Amino acid sequence: MGGPMVRRLAAAGFEVGAHDVVPRPDLADVVTLVDSAAAAAESGSVVVLMLPSSDTVEAVADGGLLDALTPGSTLVDMSSSEPLRTRALAERVAARGAVLVDAPVSGGVGGAEAGTLTIMVGGPGDAVAALDPLLRALGTPRHVGPVGAGHALKALNNLMSAAHLLASSEALLAGERFGLDPAVMLDAVNGSSGRSGSTQNKWPTFVLPGTFDSGFALGLMLKDIRIAAGLARATGAAAELTERTVALWAEAAEELGPGADHTEVVRWLRRSARSESEAGA
Repeated sequence: MGGPMVRRLAAAGFEVGAHDVVPRPDLADVVTLVDSAAAAAESGSVVVLMLPSSDTVEAVADGGLLDALTPGSTLVDMSSSEPLRTRALAERVAARGAVLVDAPVSGGVGGAEAGTLTIMVGGPGDAVAALDPLLRALGTPRHVGPVGAGHALKALNNLMSAAHLLASSEALLAGERFGLDPAVMLDAVNGSSGRSGSTQNKWPTFVLPGTFDSGFALGLMLKDIRIAAGLARATGAAAELTERTVALWAEAAEELGPGADHTEVVRWLRRSARSESEAGA
């Protein structure tokens, strides 16, 4: 996600100093590559993080980034992080005279490349307003509440996405076993009440062609829906379907490996159905 987002910012006229633990010579033609996150923080008033988890965000923060923040600067965490840990980090950032805004995204690699990401922004209104030109170079920002609200909503969004993909896939695979053509089913469903992001995008784009290359790992999906399940438990919300969704994705991750593309859960469902059928034969 970070690579195409950096390119979008550069194309919009922003001066970008970029750092990745993996060498990125492919970005050298559009941005200034620096040798640490701290160096990136020293080069601008806005520091953007796009990392896998709160663990990684905190490791980067404690690895020199916090010390490099200048008073009046803004740290924007666009990762899918844990909202309570985000709030705790925001207090540490504030102690240095800076402000933390959480701004996780939805839309995948394609959305990052096209600049059409949905950006769920949490933080003080004035800081969010100041970031508007930068965020609009990446997609459509929506201020959803105080710091931590963006990360909470992103986890809940991915919970819905994960549940949709399981339910849609189970239904489509049942129809396939009955003899229906999946493409025909999708064409009808996408004009009907059963449609979802899974039927409109994931199945046509990544499942039917057999590419399973959405660019979002199964392990990351599992991490996000576990965050959502934790929020549900903490607030006392009904979560029976949530817990079952998490359990199924955990089973899939154990069999496929956390690095598998999350759309490969369809392969896992197909194999599971075949195994059950053979066991009952």
